[in-house]
Amino acid sequence: MAEALLRRSPQPEAEESWALFLDFDGTLVDIVERPEAVFVDPALPGILAELETRLGGALAIVSGRPISFLDRRLGGHRFDIAGLHGLEHRIGGQLFLCDPDEHPRLREMVDRLAGVFSSKPGILIEDKGCSVAIHWRLAPIERDFVHATVHAALEALGSDYRVQFGKAVAEILPAAAGKGKVIEKFLVQPPYRGRRPIFIGDDLTDENGFRAVNALGGYSVRIGPGETVARERLGSPAELRHSLALWAEQGSIPFQGIR
Repeated sequence: MAEALLRRSPQPEAEESWALFLDFDGTLVDIVERPEAVFVDPALPGILAELETRLGGALAIVSGRPISFLDRRLGGHRFDIAGLHGLEHRIGGQLFLCDPDEHPRLREMVDRLAGVFSSKPGILIEDKGCSVAIHWRLAPIERDFVHATVHAALEALGSDYRVQFGKAVAEILPAAAGKGKVIEKFLVQPPYRGRRPIFIGDDLTDENGFRAVNALGGYSVRIGPGETVARERLGSPAELRHSLALWAEQGSIPFQGIR
């Protein structure tokens, strides 16, 4: 499969040989205490739109957020996008959504978790329909309680679901979801087909995406500290936004390992 994904046209131009995949929280924007309070730099949607043009359309946002949330924050631009860790995606204007009604056991578990955490101030439950994220950034003392509760919930749900940990968050989602898988799905469709992937992320939730693009001969970039399999590191979302702005303006890919 890897060979098929990386089949390239003869002697492509530099930008025409790459496809860019970008995480959202902690990558394009700074992490905030409450998920709904995220701030998007007003210049960012225009920068991404210019890069999308330079890359012949081969740019996509790959996030744990729902697509509907991301669209509202990106200034009305309808980028190719994967939400809920790949459970939903839009490519070439075609939208594929996850139906929460197909996950009745998860829906029941969301209600049960709301009851369990109702007595724990600072723990936030983010119901995404086909997944649920439990945030303890405002209540770090409750980390172990969240971990134990999530693992108990998984035991009850069974092997069709898994937990994905991030920065002060644990998300229960269908086992089939994953950023690496959805990046591979994009890479077999135009305009991504035949290109080498660049994936930029910041968290544990992005590591399987890094592994996937590394295995495909692509390029991975981690934002911020932490152990990673990514091949390059940038310090912050602000540094990444600056690099993307230069790329959009000057047309030169801003990562040292790419020549």
